[in-house]
Amino acid sequence: MSDILDVDLLAFERGTDAQRRAVVDGVVASLVTGFVYTSHDLSEDLLDTAYGMLAQFFSLSPEEKATATVPGSHGQAGYTGLLVETAASSQAPDWKEMLNWGMDLPDGHPLRRRFPHRYHGPVLPDHLVPGITKVLVEFYDKLLDLQQRFLRIIAVGIGCHEDLFDLMTRNGTTLARAIHYPAMDLAPGAEHVWAAEHGDINLITALPRATARGLEVKVGDAWVDAAPPDNRVIMNTGIMLEHLTNGVIPQGIHRVVADPAQPGDRYSVVQFCHPTPWTILSPLASCTGPASPQRYPAIEAGDLLDQVLYDINLVEDARRV
Repeated sequence: MSDILDVDLLAFERGTDAQRRAVVDGVVASLVTGFVYTSHDLSEDLLDTAYGMLAQFFSLSPEEKATATVPGSHGQAGYTGLLVETAASSQAPDWKEMLNWGMDLPDGHPLRRRFPHRYHGPVLPDHLVPGITKVLVEFYDKLLDLQQRFLRIIAVGIGCHEDLFDLMTRNGTTLARAIHYPAMDLAPGAEHVWAAEHGDINLITALPRATARGLEVKVGDAWVDAAPPDNRVIMNTGIMLEHLTNGVIPQGIHRVVADPAQPGDRYSVVQFCHPTPWTILSPLASCTGPASPQRYPAIEAGDLLDQVLYDINLVEDARRV
């Protein structure tokens, strides 16, 4: 199968048993590719405002944007400049710049005490774009709610209780990332692309909007354009979900490359839904058995994240390339 299917999250939540089953079956079938499109109830006004503010931020000078950098965050908070993140499959850095923000927890919270470097909070450039923190925090909360609801479909699809992922992702290190891909004719060399072939580290990623084409999904040996219908969110699977499901649901391998027929730059905002860093990622019982022996050892989610951050060149004091 090579088709990315379009499913109705709202029918799963409000429909009959038969409608719910049809949504589950559609998601499971589509995630053979690692990708699926879904309906949503996000506010278009919120998306418009967020994207407008982000375009305003990325239009600033490099010196101004650099004031939003968060040292020691390893690309998990604040601004990350051009030619830094590098796909594990590549030696050439991606031609993109990013603004990242995540969840804030009180100092006394046990997760904050144990993992202070994981919870940077929404460190956002209000000094450059007044009001951006309020808008992007609301964006984060609404999209996280959508992701947690979508994970309930996946839980049912792999034979688990619908609420499996609810506790796992409550106060997790979910990360929102706004990405600006400058026009490719400005790139310093032909070896750079917007984002080289890779899989995401998390459970699932949500992409509610992009301003230009470019996202491609690897299906077998072919690259397929990810072109959702209007008013749909793209969901794709990550390394952690592949690990938990023993490979039953593979990570969605993808890249972002400029379309020669659509020159110029590209904006998108993606959100990586993570479990808590102390979650033990071990293949689920429903995904293992005589016909599917366990492929992956147990590992703490935070440790797996550290490994991938190094692989993609975001550890500031230990650059891979």
